[in-house]
Amino acid sequence: MVELRGVTWDHVRGYGGVRAAAEAYRLERPDVRVTWETRSLQAFADQPVEQLERYDLIVLDHPSIGEAVARKALAPFDGDVDDRGSVGRSSESYVWNGRRWALPVDAAAQVAAYRQDLLERAGVTPPKRWDDVRPVARALREHRMTIAMPAIPVDLICAYLGISGATFDGDRVAERDAGRRALSILHGVLDVAHPMSLNSNPPTVLAHMAANDDVAYCPLAFGYVTFARDNERALRFGPGPEHSGTLGGAGIAVSSASSQIDEAIEYARFACSADVQRGAYVEGGGQPGNRAAWTDPEIDAAANGFYSSTLEALDRAYLRPRFDGFLSFQDAAGEVIHDFLRNGSDPDTVLDRIDALFREAAVQEARP
Repeated sequence: MVELRGVTWDHVRGYGGVRAAAEAYRLERPDVRVTWETRSLQAFADQPVEQLERYDLIVLDHPSIGEAVARKALAPFDGDVDDRGSVGRSSESYVWNGRRWALPVDAAAQVAAYRQDLLERAGVTPPKRWDDVRPVARALREHRMTIAMPAIPVDLICAYLGISGATFDGDRVAERDAGRRALSILHGVLDVAHPMSLNSNPPTVLAHMAANDDVAYCPLAFGYVTFARDNERALRFGPGPEHSGTLGGAGIAVSSASSQIDEAIEYARFACSADVQRGAYVEGGGQPGNRAAWTDPEIDAAANGFYSSTLEALDRAYLRPRFDGFLSFQDAAGEVIHDFLRNGSDPDTVLDRIDALFREAAVQEARP
């Protein structure tokens, strides 16, 4: 019996699909057993991959690829992969230094979420421009409702990069006027948002919206199909203002420390195949990474249009860098923006600090 251990994150979107795929794989390969453990969403975002060498299979965030490759923590996937099956740039995001280090098992991006019933009560529609978000918030306040947005550091830096269209060109993260505008937008939104925002990640905000009637709109949060399925307060999703979202999702990688690399790669390919992704993976509660599932009318209907209403946003989403050192930059720059929104400071000073953090991270990448 081949025993494979995997680690993913602790939400049904993270573990439901891969566990269901493991059960389906057992039917085809009764000699292979795949078990999945979980870690927190925060650890998924920033825990170094080399700390997970006790696992054969690792569900990870694409910005961690450069650091993991530099530390020789992953085994490459050799052979052809059809990128036409990708949602947006998901497949591309796991390619680094000319080799593939993970397969896109899950696809997501920062999108807008809202309660259609509450917006109709207030007589407003989801804003298409950032300039329209505060007027929507004012209209909601007249009906004792508000907006919210996940704004812990990692979500803030993702929002900043997407809104500014960061280029990481030269010694700057973003063109200065674009950076100022992004900080101004974030300040304006969080100034009128529910107080929970600065301490909440996406599933926390979305769960609050699905359980209560005080938050009607969220301009940017990584989408979770689990909150779109039928219930009394099902959420609707669509592109964020001005298509500002950053690409998220998850890849399934294989640890270089595994004693069963070939078997782990075979399972990963199985879990990411079109038939499994639009079958067992979705049925288990996963949010697939394969385009065949995202464009399946029955899957979309069961999710109240989640896939069709967000697919364009994922196709246009901002792709974060993956160089060695990016994770430390992401963590530190997110803290800088978080402090700016909590305590206030000069925007140019904030941008100078963000750029300095990028230069420090770039030096790490340049080391042999």
